[in-house]
Amino acid sequence: MSEPVARASGQVQVEYHAFHLADAGQYTQPSFHPENGLIFSKPGLAVVLAGVNSGPVDVTVEIYHSAIPLPEPAEAWDEVVDHSIESLTGDMRVTAIMDALPELPVLTPFGPGAYRARVHARGRDRAHDAHITEPVEVFLLQVWPGQREPDLIHRHNDHYGHSMRQSAQTQQPVAPPEPAEEDWRRAANERLRQRGT
Repeated sequence: MSEPVARASGQVQVEYHAFHLADAGQYTQPSFHPENGLIFSKPGLAVVLAGVNSGPVDVTVEIYHSAIPLPEPAEAWDEVVDHSIESLTGDMRVTAIMDALPELPVLTPFGPGAYRARVHARGRDRAHDAHITEPVEVFLLQVWPGQREPDLIHRHNDHYGHSMRQSAQTQQPVAPPEPAEEDWRRAANERLRQRGT
């Protein structure tokens, strides 16, 4: 396997069962539809699902120039999914929803565009829905530039992921706003900006 161009580990604060991979200024979470039980996204922001309701989790980030093979054994992890993410700025980072920015590398150092994120998770069933003060979950994020592709599932083995996948199957999809409503909002926001200057 090729060597990562950047690698670091740290703790990330989870809130509401999630932490984000986000470009600066991207705060609006996509519609909740966790089809693979681990990560879902929109351009500029991805949501990684944790078992704990709130508290720290251990996260390691590895950045590569190109796709890497799946390490053996995959059984060391409960869940492993390859998911396409898109950076609008080339400055996507691991972010806590309501906490300081973790000291982890930029996920998208090769500029804006599509990347693949291989997300590994372990321990999401250990303290499900709990509020914790010490980490019981571990995540590994391996990221490289790559075209947008469907999710590739390497391993699905925890109960929390199963419940999220079941939820996504029974959930009614949320329709995006009508274009006219989006145009109205854009015009209203522009008027507000003009009044503020």
